[in-house]
Amino acid sequence: TILLILGFLSALAVIALIAVAVTQNQPLPRNIKYGIVLDAGSSHTNLYVYEWPAEKENDTGVVKQVEVCKVEGPGISGYSHATEKAGPSLAQCLQQAKEVIPSAQHKETPVYLGATAGMRLLRLQNESAADKVLSSVGNTLRSAPFNFQGARIITGQEEGAYGWITINYLLGNFKQVSGWKKLLHSLESLSETSGALDLGGASTQITFVSKDLSSESPENQLYFRLYGKDYQVYTHSFLCYGKDQALQQKLARDLQASTSSLNSSLPDPCFHKGYERTINISDFFKNPCTSDKKKQLPFSQLYIKGEGNYQKCRENIQKLFDKSNCPYSSCSFNGIYLPPLQGDFGAFSAFYFVMNFLNLTSESLALNKVTNTIESFCARPWQEVKTAYHHIKEKYLSEYCFSGAYILSLLENGYEFTENNWQMIHFLGKIGSSDAGWTLGYMLNLTNMIPAEEPAGPPLSHGSYVGLMVLCSLVLVSVLLFAWLLFHKPKCLQKGIV
Repeated sequence: TILLILGFLSALAVIALIAVAVTQNQPLPRNIKYGIVLDAGSSHTNLYVYEWPAEKENDTGVVKQVEVCKVEGPGISGYSHATEKAGPSLAQCLQQAKEVIPSAQHKETPVYLGATAGMRLLRLQNESAADKVLSSVGNTLRSAPFNFQGARIITGQEEGAYGWITINYLLGNFKQVSGWKKLLHSLESLSETSGALDLGGASTQITFVSKDLSSESPENQLYFRLYGKDYQVYTHSFLCYGKDQALQQKLARDLQASTSSLNSSLPDPCFHKGYERTINISDFFKNPCTSDKKKQLPFSQLYIKGEGNYQKCRENIQKLFDKSNCPYSSCSFNGIYLPPLQGDFGAFSAFYFVMNFLNLTSESLALNKVTNTIESFCARPWQEVKTAYHHIKEKYLSEYCFSGAYILSLLENGYEFTENNWQMIHFLGKIGSSDAGWTLGYMLNLTNMIPAEEPAGPPLSHGSYVGLMVLCSLVLVSVLLFAWLLFHKPKCLQKGIV
């Protein structure tokens, strides 16, 4: 009878301990925080909404994108002649954000706007107009029910750095470990970071960690300490080398070369045969990327006629990359320092959009296959292309041949990727549910979501602690029961021992 009672009590104690453990590990009610970042690019503006569990602000891998809204119309730099319209253009996407984020949390939700190369160019061209555009968008964002944190033009170096932070954060390369896992982690090699290749309409950035980074060009170096690890990062932003401005530069060069004939018709190998486009000369040379090539011309409009010749197109594009002078041990182009390429690279934004359209984002594709595919696409007549892709806007569709050829020229001639290391490039549209780009890194930085040091924590997680307590309790009960049996032997056991 006594044994039965003890057994029953022991079982009861174990059940109670397990019940406590299960109760303790029940998920807490969701306490979600939100953040909004507007990416004011040269061709358009995107609004991103991010969310994360409030109790895990300094953990990694918990921030996720829950909404993206493309603002109708041009980028905010496109409102330079009607600056008062720049702010109101954001209203529809702000309304969408209001519907996604619970109204009770609107006031505490930070909203940031970062303007990139389109506004950098406008500031060079007309600083007063740039200030008025920023003032207009600032007024609109202040009037929204969110916690306005600022609207500013970010530097090319910041854009590159935030893009690098974003992709490495989303890939889990910064993931910190604590407790007993730290010991195991220290025995393994630290996970490599990925480089970042970003291509917009007006600029392009390359950012990566280099073990061979020299002190030759300190302006292209950044230092980060994230989760207790030091990162020495190379980054450079090439203004006027986004795909739209590169096209403008190429056309300006072609126009310079052909003006001897004083002909307003310009054959262009980077557009499909049968395609025609008209350009106003007065608008063309206002751009800071082409103003240095300005010439007096006897005509006010330029008529472009496509030829669809990929090889000739590549030859024209390669003239944009000046490789003649390098004052450093190694360079990319235009005399800009570039250390040897290392590790994998995530290529996003227009790199991804263009290559995805051409069905060239597969990592198994060799460089010669990529080249042949773009060459074949450029050779197709315009009418055939227009019929096959009738759902795509004509402006975008007409430029895919140039953009594909330009991307290959930039990667091969500019950064010197080759057949041997082409597989290092991974074209990324999304990582998980989040878009690859600079906006998440920007928000993480401004909200201090990535600490410089590992947060202090107990050696064991709460779940491990409770499990260990249950195991110890079971062992303790077993020992007590055995001791009781040993010193208070029932008669049946005593006879057996005798």
